[in-house]
Amino acid sequence: MRHVIALDVGGTGMKAALVGADGALLHEARRATGRERGPDAVVETILGFAAELQAYGRDRFGEGAVAAGVAVPGIIDAELGIAVYAANLGWRDVPLRTLIGERLGGIPVALGHDVRAGGLAEGRIGAGKGADRFLFVPLGTGIAGAIGIAGGIEAGAHGYAGEIGHVVVRPDGPDCGCGQRGCLETLASASAVSRAWAAASGDPGADAADCAKAVESGDPAALRVWADAVDALAAGLVTALTLLDPRTLIIGGGLAEAGETLFTPLRAAVEERVTFQKLPHIVPAALGDTAGCLGAGLLAWDLLSTEVSA
Repeated sequence: MRHVIALDVGGTGMKAALVGADGALLHEARRATGRERGPDAVVETILGFAAELQAYGRDRFGEGAVAAGVAVPGIIDAELGIAVYAANLGWRDVPLRTLIGERLGGIPVALGHDVRAGGLAEGRIGAGKGADRFLFVPLGTGIAGAIGIAGGIEAGAHGYAGEIGHVVVRPDGPDCGCGQRGCLETLASASAVSRAWAAASGDPGADAADCAKAVESGDPAALRVWADAVDALAAGLVTALTLLDPRTLIIGGGLAEAGETLFTPLRAAVEERVTFQKLPHIVPAALGDTAGCLGAGLLAWDLLSTEVSA
């Protein structure tokens, strides 16, 4: 059974899998990232996890993985295989592709960005399957984006393409960590909704999921908080679809778990704002928190295909 190793490294946890040529998950595993132990320890945990997966594949399928794919947060140089910078992991210029390749006996290794890897999976085998142009927008702690074009993900000239969370939608809005004011993610991320609802409800422990439940029960304060977030999100998405003209717009992340409580008003708000633009299909992500791991597996298979064709 030919398979690849797939790793999705997050600030809190790592998701891993052995992935078949058709994108099927043959084995899944999870492990704490352990970032409190420092950046070097995180790298060693990744290498050890990858080696365990390789050994499991040999025992289970009679042969080791033919390649590996790793998705990480932050800034990466995919061509050189370097994790350039990741604030939540404390990384600077980690030659991750080389380190993993050496630990796994020299098999090919692909390094990818976590959100773009998730977008790749959603586009090929998830909610965007069959769409030649799509935009994947996960609404979590922040807001990111992955631009899908003809089966691949557009990274941009410097690897920064898709950063829709830092499109300014309210110039007089809250300060953003990027240095601007009124960025989309300060107003419409799950974190932003949590902050707004905690303030409006007077409960410091309240979060976006609590806000969604209150919206469903008709709470007026929750409805105002939710409407503000949806309005800001629609503004950012219409800017994106004006520039990119996607056929499908895939919304994921924690906020999308609210289902139609989010999607019904969001579709209406986007439709109200468009003039000449064509409305894309606005759909929820299909792969949940396995998207990044599946995407890492697809990157590994793509790497093998490239090497064969070369």
